[in-house]
Amino acid sequence: MTKHRTIISEIGNTPLIKLKKISELTGCDIYGKAEFLNPGQSIKDRTALKIIEEAELRKDLTKGGLIVEGTAG
Repeated sequence: MTKHRTIISEIGNTPLIKLKKISELTGCDIYGKAEFLNPGQSIKDRTALKIIEEAELRKDLTKGGLIVEGTAG
C-alpha cells in the first residue's frame, strides 16, 4: 500500500488501466486514466488544485480566505 503525506499529494497520482477488450479489438494497447481514484473522485480535482495554487501564488487567496465550490451537476 502506498502512503501519502497529504491528501493533496494524492491528486493526479492515478493509475493507467489497460482496457482489454478494446485493446484486443484494435490490436493496440489502450489505457484509461483512472481519475475516479482522485480524492474527490473526479478529473476536476486536478483543475481545482491548479486554480487554488495559482491564486495563492498571485496572493488572490491567502490564509483564512474563502473558497466557494460550485457543483457541475
